[in-house]
Amino acid sequence: MSLRGFLRISPHLRQFRCMRSVPTNIRHNARLLSATSALRSDMAIPSDDDKSQFPGSKSTFTEKLEFLQPDLYDGIPVYRVMDRNGDVIVPSQDPGLDQETIVKMYKTMTLLNTVDKILYESQRQGRISFYMTNYGEEGTHIGSAAALDARDIVFGQYREAGVLLWRGFRLDEAMNQCYGNVKDLGKGKQMPVHYGSKDLNFYTISSPLATQMPHASGAAYAIKRAGLDICVICYFGEGAASEGDAHAAFNFAATLDAPVIFFCRNNGYAISTPTKEQYRGDGIAIRGPAYGITTIRVDGNDVFAVYNVVKAARRLAVEESKPVLIEAMTYRVGHHSTSDDSSAYRSVDEVRYWDKEDHPIGRLRRYMINKDYWDEDKEKTWMQESRRNVLEEFAKAETLKKPSPTEMMTDVLDSLSPNLERQLEKMKKHVEEYKEHYPVSNFEEMKD
Repeated sequence: MSLRGFLRISPHLRQFRCMRSVPTNIRHNARLLSATSALRSDMAIPSDDDKSQFPGSKSTFTEKLEFLQPDLYDGIPVYRVMDRNGDVIVPSQDPGLDQETIVKMYKTMTLLNTVDKILYESQRQGRISFYMTNYGEEGTHIGSAAALDARDIVFGQYREAGVLLWRGFRLDEAMNQCYGNVKDLGKGKQMPVHYGSKDLNFYTISSPLATQMPHASGAAYAIKRAGLDICVICYFGEGAASEGDAHAAFNFAATLDAPVIFFCRNNGYAISTPTKEQYRGDGIAIRGPAYGITTIRVDGNDVFAVYNVVKAARRLAVEESKPVLIEAMTYRVGHHSTSDDSSAYRSVDEVRYWDKEDHPIGRLRRYMINKDYWDEDKEKTWMQESRRNVLEEFAKAETLKKPSPTEMMTDVLDSLSPNLERQLEKMKKHVEEYKEHYPVSNFEEMKD
């Protein structure tokens, strides 16, 4: 507060009313002395040996001129439960999940893998316009989803399809969305893989990076204000953490004590940009303490470690109304999307290592075999069954028509504005006049 501001509100000003007849310079000095005395009485002046009282930091004094160096420590450790062979390292860290849950985890991870293979190939054949696979990151999806309450709200980026599958998103819903047909919940208005489900508390995905992050902080604050016993989880990649929206989201969540879990999938590449060019610090987790956010780093290829971390983070978020930052270290085995060719910026040997030696599905499979939960016969039967189920829904979705072109004007306003009504009529008239130039048979008829 400025001295002028202090003088405006100081109770000592009452005595100045009787000093109007005193010369100006004396009155000024008297005011200054009175204000200074008041400040001293209202605020303790620390001695040189005290902890610093600056309101913007938490620190002690030092007489040593020394800059903080970013490379003087070994980095934040990566929490894990299983080693690469699927063996639990410390028994007390085993989450103790029952066989049914573990088998469901494995089946959902492999089902997602099958969906990816079929839809990726369908895009290459020109049957859908775009696709993004989840290869190598299945453990981050299923481990986190299994630890959440079904009521918790999810803000995804675009590589979290496994979270939806765990929550009950059906294969036909996924296929219909990618084809943008009449049964698509979004009425064909989104790119493929931009899923959303109100019933499953999963906000519709938006293409621009990190826009979901401030939304997540705001939703979590609203939950806090409403007194609900749920939280928000927000997924994003390490590349998205370079966006300004990430800073805003972290800062708002921390200062408002919003119950949100920020889940970063650090998969090594932001499209073609490797982490060594994306940032200079120790990943994304190092940023958490700077914002005042409880933080942990986890092995994203260890589904049990992810489960444990998210379960503990949820407890902090819900019971203590605290934001939590989780950095899941993983690897994107597939291309960024069907618009990307990752062979241009990384080696085949690098990809092969993560696909064969340190893959979340392989690690969980080895654990299940060691526990006698799984064997080769079950593997073969399930793979055939899951592929058959995916292909059946794929075939159904492909035969359905696209929504009527009139749908493009709806769902933004409660009712069409006069301007939109004019545009709609012009569009209908244009298509009718030149219908031989448009694939009108692929769409439902125009609606009145």
